[in-house]
This record gives sequence, structure tokens and C-alpha cells, in this order.
Amino acid sequence: MTALHQLTLAEIHQGLAQKDFSSREITQHLLDRIRSLDKTYNCFITLDKKGALEAADAADSLLAKGSEGALLGVPFAHKDIFCTNGIRTSCGSKMLDNFVPPYDATVVAKLKNQGVVMLGKTNMDEFAMGSSNETSFYGAVKNPWDTNRVPGGSSGGSAAAIAARLTPAATGTDTGGSIRQPAALCGITGLKPTYGRVSRYGMIAFASSLDQGGPMARTAEDAAILLNAMAGYDNKDSTCTDIPVPDYTAELTQPLKGLRIGLPREYFDERLNEDMAQTVHCALAELEKLGATLIDVDLPNSALSVPAYYVIAPAEASSNLSRFDGVRYGYRCNDPKDLEDLYTRTRSEGFGDEVKRRILIGTYALSAGYYDAYYRKAQQIRRLINQDFVSAFEQVDIIAGPTSPSPAFKFGSKNNDPVSMYLEDIYTIAVNLAGLPGMSIPAGIVDKMPVGLQLVGNYFAEAKLLNVAHQYQTVTDWHKASPID
Repeated sequence: MTALHQLTLAEIHQGLAQKDFSSREITQHLLDRIRSLDKTYNCFITLDKKGALEAADAADSLLAKGSEGALLGVPFAHKDIFCTNGIRTSCGSKMLDNFVPPYDATVVAKLKNQGVVMLGKTNMDEFAMGSSNETSFYGAVKNPWDTNRVPGGSSGGSAAAIAARLTPAATGTDTGGSIRQPAALCGITGLKPTYGRVSRYGMIAFASSLDQGGPMARTAEDAAILLNAMAGYDNKDSTCTDIPVPDYTAELTQPLKGLRIGLPREYFDERLNEDMAQTVHCALAELEKLGATLIDVDLPNSALSVPAYYVIAPAEASSNLSRFDGVRYGYRCNDPKDLEDLYTRTRSEGFGDEVKRRILIGTYALSAGYYDAYYRKAQQIRRLINQDFVSAFEQVDIIAGPTSPSPAFKFGSKNNDPVSMYLEDIYTIAVNLAGLPGMSIPAGIVDKMPVGLQLVGNYFAEAKLLNVAHQYQTVTDWHKASPID
């Protein structure tokens, strides 16, 4: 029998339905693994052992009475950016180290209503600002494939926990690649839905026009199951779209004959590691065998995505993070002399270096003398990037390419060069600027580390992306590769 921690969500659901094991058994098994292994990986900030076992027992009771549900009794983890009622939500920051929300984020509530068993909250870059999970107040997360290398960020805790088989799946958030890049670096499947497809209510904001929650799991099938539960309109989130949610599992087995896949010339230039390029082309060849046609396309403004993003995102961050002032909640400095001292020392002591850097950049870009030169210009470039994708999707059904320019890098190798770190998201950021859905799936190994294939769809085409990913995973085994037994 396959070890419990090696089962996918779909396999856990089947095992629970067939009474091969109980929800309490698999929950306890995973809690034991976390206790013994997470000292090495540092994937979790907070564990909810008592709550998890109570939820597992409740699920077992419902299962015994004949209740069904694809997620009923399935263990799970949430990125520590989603508010959880009565359980600390830190956002990886000293600023919120003592924050216990009085409510659940909509995503948390939806999954809870499906009977998911929450194991705990996963580590992350502070306020989701980072590409390596090195900015967390709680220490860096280690990549299970090589603990000397980063897991990617900002959802690195979720990605590493899934790769280490500490949880079968988890939530993540993606502002400029923070689901897809760690998914690629840890060898799992991660999906960033269309902006507005999943509610952001209760998801602590970094950059409000870019942030999007999504599922992270081992397989495309599992991601589809999770998206069924997560997606949908929420009147508490004014950016959430009010359009019907399809059954994302319904089209998984559709053949790919006639599918047109666009290959952006700009994604296969000198910035891409040669071995990575070869691995991605091998993955594309598999899709060709399944009936797809490869077509070259142009995204001429993609080179401008990083500079545009690093004006827009910090500008929104400087606004969103202004609420953390030591007055209402979160960290507060000791014995402030006056209000100005309270604000200054609270923010100086509570925020890490990368968060301070982005707040300063954003505040500068929004200042009266520089708004037109930087922020307005970045938004104009954003429109051009969006138009590039619109033109490309007139020729193709999806776009494919590498998720990251290289495999996971070693800890500390980019800490003294923020621009080099920012360029790790060169292939993912444009998707957020355009608000499109994108996903990363395991596609090979380079230097003994996983490589991700990125798939990008037109607006609300998540079902098509999941279909392509699932068909690829039926003829390859990269998603089954594991760094541990």
C-alpha cells in the first residue's frame, strides 16, 4: 500500500470513501511527519493540532453517515496570509506576530465548509514580498530537494510542505509569480487563477490590483478539485467577478487535438538557462504528441514587465501597509515618546528590510513630483503588456514557456542584489499585470532540481489550462517525482 503521505487529494478522497483509512489516521500521520521533519524544512509557522484532529473526527462522523464530498476529511494547509478565525495569522512578519483574526478569509471559509482539515499555516516571505522565502521573520524555508537551496517565494512554505509530503495540498497567493515560481522550484503544480476569480477577502493585501489566491497541489486534478471549492463571487470583495463557476474537473480528460500553443520568442532568449530551455522544449514535444500545434508568438513589451511591476506593486504596498502603525493591532514599540515616535519605531522595528525597501520605492513613485514620471508611466506600460496578450490569444489557445529562468538557487546568492532577485520572476510577472490565469507544472529535472513548465490562458480559461496540464501528466511522471520516500 502507498504510504499515506504520498497520496494525492483525489487518492485520499477515494481512500476515505472506501474506508481504507480514516481522516483522523491520515491527519495524525501528517502531524507526526510535520513534528519530525519540519525542524529541517521550516515550512510551518503555526500548527493547529487540536483543531485538526477535531475537524478530522467531525469528518469521520459525517463520512460514517454517508456524507460525500471531494474534500471532506482531507488534510490541508493555508498560507499564513489568509486570515483564520482564532488562529494566528502573521503574514511572515514581526508586525503581525501577535495577530489573531476574529474571522475567516472567504477562501478559508469555503474550504472549511467543504470539510477540509486544516493542519496549520505555512511560512512565507514577509507580506508576500520575495522570490526566495528568505525574508520571513520566522526564518527561511528549505527546499526539500536540496536544503541548501531556496524553495521560491512568496508561497515557498506551501510549496515545500507539499514537496516534503507534509500536506497533500495548500493555498498560495500570486502577486508576480508567487504560486507558480515556488511550484516550479519545488516540483509541484500551482495555479494562479484569473484576477477576480477567487475572493481576496481576508487575504492580507500586498498589491491589490495584482494579488490572487489559488491552489497548490501535486497534480492538475487536485488543483481542479480545489479550485471548484475556492472560486466564485463574493460580495465582500469588490474586485471579485460575478460569473458562473464551471466544474473544473469536467474537462480534464478532453483530448488536445487541434490545441494551438503559443511560444513567446521573448521567453526563449539568452536569459534562459540552456538546460532549462532543452527541458521545456522536451515538455512541449510531449504536448505535440498529444495533438497540439506549436506556434511562435510575440510579446514585445514583456521585457518591460519587471520595471513596470516594481513601480506598481510597491506603490500599492506603500498604501496597503500604512495601516500597520502600532495603534490598532499588530506590533507596537515599547514606551513611545509621542505619536511620531510610535509610528516611526513601530514600523522600523516591525518591518523587515525588503518590506521597507518596497514601501520606500512605492512612496517615492506616488509622490507629487514623480507620480507622472513613474506610476502613470508604469500603468501605461501595463496596458501595452495586456494588449500583447490580447493579440497573442487571437492566434493561439494557450501560451507556454518556462516558469523561471533557472532552477532553485542557493541561499544568500542573490541577497546583495535585489534586481537579480527580482529577475527570477521575469516570466511570471506579465501574467499578473494582465490579470490572466497561469499555472506551473513539473516538467523535468536540471542539476538535480525540478523545472516548471508555465501555461498561460485567456481570461477565465482555467479549465483549459487544467485540461492541458492533466493530459501532460497522464503521459509523464515528473509530477510523481519526490525528494523523499
